[in-house]
Amino acid sequence: MNEFLQFAQGNMALSSAWVIVACMLVFIQMKLMAGAPKSVTTQMLTNMVNRESAVIVDIRPQVEFNKGHIYGAINIPMSQLKDKLNSLEKHKNKPIIMVCANGITVAGACNMLKKSGMEQVHKLAGGMGSWVGDNLPVVK
Repeated sequence: MNEFLQFAQGNMALSSAWVIVACMLVFIQMKLMAGAPKSVTTQMLTNMVNRESAVIVDIRPQVEFNKGHIYGAINIPMSQLKDKLNSLEKHKNKPIIMVCANGITVAGACNMLKKSGMEQVHKLAGGMGSWVGDNLPVVK
């Protein structure tokens, strides 16, 4: 620790630059996290549907949706989401849980819903992969 302090004192410009870069990285990370949709687990999804009448929106293509989806899920493929946002307007006051194949591509869809005025937008962590991986039922 003493050597670190000696280095910092001997190299003030370099140390100052390091502190500035570290602060910028923390700030950027916090800003990104503030806009990110909240991830929910499969258990949390089940609880939200049962207790809060949450709505599940599956953004996978129709072909994948037909192979197996969560019971009660609404299928609006990502390619059609922008045009069909008004169909979700009636669910504006309920939690909306977005689902994709693996939990990665759903962030853009969540941001689109938030920009349209939906406040309680969440994403299923791991997508349908986590649902199936937890041996939860799917409807075909």
